Amino acid sequence: MKRRTFLAASSTVLLTPHLSFAAASKRRVAVIGHSGRGNYGHGLDTVWQQIPETEIVGVADGNQVGLATELIKLKTTKGFSDYREMLEQTKPEFVTVAPRHADQHHDMILAAIESGVKGIYCEKPFVRTPAEADSLIAAAKKHGTKIAVAHRNRYHPALPQIDQLIASGEMGKLLEIRGKGKGDRRGGGEDLWVLGTHIVNLFTYFAGAPKSCSAIMLQDGKPVTAADVKPGAEGLGPLAANELHARYVMQGGPIAYYDSVANDGTAGNGYCFQLIGSKGVVTWHIDRDPVAHFAPGNPWDPALPPRKWLPITSAGVGKEETQPEVIKQVHNHVLAVRDLIDAVDGNRPPICDIQEGATTVEMVCGVFESHRRDGQAVEIPLAERGNALTKLSTEN
Repeated sequence: MKRRTFLAASSTVLLTPHLSFAAASKRRVAVIGHSGRGNYGHGLDTVWQQIPETEIVGVADGNQVGLATELIKLKTTKGFSDYREMLEQTKPEFVTVAPRHADQHHDMILAAIESGVKGIYCEKPFVRTPAEADSLIAAAKKHGTKIAVAHRNRYHPALPQIDQLIASGEMGKLLEIRGKGKGDRRGGGEDLWVLGTHIVNLFTYFAGAPKSCSAIMLQDGKPVTAADVKPGAEGLGPLAANELHARYVMQGGPIAYYDSVANDGTAGNGYCFQLIGSKGVVTWHIDRDPVAHFAPGNPWDPALPPRKWLPITSAGVGKEETQPEVIKQVHNHVLAVRDLIDAVDGNRPPICDIQEGATTVEMVCGVFESHRRDGQAVEIPLAERGNALTKLSTEN
């Protein structure tokens, strides 16, 4: 979404959330989860309890023990072991597809679309391949369904403050964007899917859609081959690598880089991205408060005094946060869900919509396809619509 569109949409969400309270009846919501197979994501079930104009009319969970627990947590009595049956019987207006295991998302979302729901909020990673994204984009277009993907940082009020920092020239020329994974035991392919999708999704906010990707994937220092490919955790599909390095040429700005190395020694503090300008650097740490900092000064000049890290809040650079409740609503998905409701009512795309989710999937799968082609740059959208790791050679 273009930044001015983000500003307009987010202003609507922040300033007019009360308008729908006057509805004659509450908006009907159904929750799809799967205990033991991704559960209910990061609070994608309980977010609806923070939206007074909605009511949860059904919960689906293939695990009966988990379902019983969830019914108590969500204070509802209508539980189903089959989400298709739930959709048919409860006829919700909105659906949350909550499991973290991405192999379930396509079928759950497609069933919700075809049942006639108006809006869907889905846990990330969105889906596993560009082909799965293509299928859902076509179905959503046919049925007029609005879909938002839970990259909640896209709703953060610090984003327009960074826009202003760039536009004012205070950062100088924006030269490059660098992102890193968390660098824990999942470093490499799993880190890219599970955590790196937050990073590369934000690349597109600042630099537009990706034009191409070039990448290498390594297992214990050697190029990944077919012998290294195994079923990924959390239903991610074929996966490999405990180290990877990717380079994206972006349509609207500088080159963007993403790196992930298992057990990199940063204790998770490297999980961030940086906007590197000629006069300063912005560092955005995912899901932290303050979420971003600005370090003014030429980043390559050792003669400068020690740099200060100035917090970037909703109020601006170096200012105290004045809207703690709004920041809380970023973390607990309330802003994202309110935006989805507003998008349905206003017939517009959500801020982080299905196209944004699909682009993030292309950026991940572009790493796999480039590695398969020995690090060649591959154009995005990708010609390969599946998972290229299934086509790797058995030789280095």
